Amino acid sequence: MSETTLDSNTRFGLKNLLLLLLPLVLLAAVIWVFLNTNAGLNFNVPVPIEDITVERVVFPGENEIEIHVRNSGPDAVHIAQVAVNDAFRTFTVIPLSEIPRLDTATIHLNYGWVEGEAYAITIFTTNAVPIDVEVPVAFLTPEPSGANFLGFTLIGVYVGLIPIFLGLLWFPALRSLGKEWMTFLMAITIGLLIFLGLDTVSEALEQAAKVPAPFQGIGLIGIGAVATFLLLDAISRRQSATAGEGSTKRLGVAYLIALGIGLHNLGEGLAIGAAYNVGEVALGTFLVVGFIIQNITEGLGIIAPILRDRPKFSHLVWLGVLGGAPAIVGSWLGAFTPSATLAVLFLGIGAGAIFEVVYEIAKMIKKDMENMPMVVFAGVLAGMLVLWGTGLLIK
Repeated sequence: MSETTLDSNTRFGLKNLLLLLLPLVLLAAVIWVFLNTNAGLNFNVPVPIEDITVERVVFPGENEIEIHVRNSGPDAVHIAQVAVNDAFRTFTVIPLSEIPRLDTATIHLNYGWVEGEAYAITIFTTNAVPIDVEVPVAFLTPEPSGANFLGFTLIGVYVGLIPIFLGLLWFPALRSLGKEWMTFLMAITIGLLIFLGLDTVSEALEQAAKVPAPFQGIGLIGIGAVATFLLLDAISRRQSATAGEGSTKRLGVAYLIALGIGLHNLGEGLAIGAAYNVGEVALGTFLVVGFIIQNITEGLGIIAPILRDRPKFSHLVWLGVLGGAPAIVGSWLGAFTPSATLAVLFLGIGAGAIFEVVYEIAKMIKKDMENMPMVVFAGVLAGMLVLWGTGLLIK
């Protein structure tokens, strides 16, 4: 009897598998028919659609220019000519002058560029399609080396670790505050995070415009944000089920805040490293100083949920590292391997993490929102205004 039942279940499974595959097989057949008949239309495209994305222009030496490009069009593209300041130059393409779809290539020019000058570069395909790129400042591109890694590590320390640890120093002074002030600080944290989240989304949208069209920058933002939000929410729910609603829960929220802020600081590091990479040293310095001033408030946001508790000193150290250290990684990536695609993905992840933390804090102070709505309103507004004001030093 059991063997009969097993055979019946097996046949049932195979039958359903075939029913699941049938629409896919028919869909493939429909596509094949369309590609071979073109719906009876005899339209021919006179010139293939060609699209090249210039991902990076590098000045590795005194007489060298390297242009890193990606074929973001539907067909293979052949590089025919390259002009610098309206004059055609000899060049080589590595690996090949014909670039398959979505592949990358490096165009190498032997050109005596002058540091500090601007250059207009135009790449022509075999169909005379021009791809323009402007270099506002020619600058010897920083190469990975011990000294450069140390320098950008220090920039990440200045931007991320130092201001956040300075913010954590408020912990002893704030422990003596009453309930209303505690609620006010939690609301300030919400305001800070909302502003950081919106700023992160804005940066992501700005970078998405630089992402090759097939990689769908807007979609990457959505994938990073939604997946991170849902993942952190699932982790938080599991933690709540095992740890309850006491000090362990509040410490977990503090770690989530540090994670969200850390991912935002990764984006800040990317911006600073990228500015130095293209020679905008003044902008990079300006960003460093501005972020140092702005990020001290992030330390306050991290400790707000645990002010009523007595966490171990090691927890405070790890919270500071989690919130600040990603700025170091961001500065490395921005300086040595700038990529708009990776930047968009990381920023989307950061935005998702930040908004999930806002959701967690809102759940923690839900009762206070009902009992002290004006305190919560004032705190959220104050947090957003603080970052808006310090942002005046950066934007």
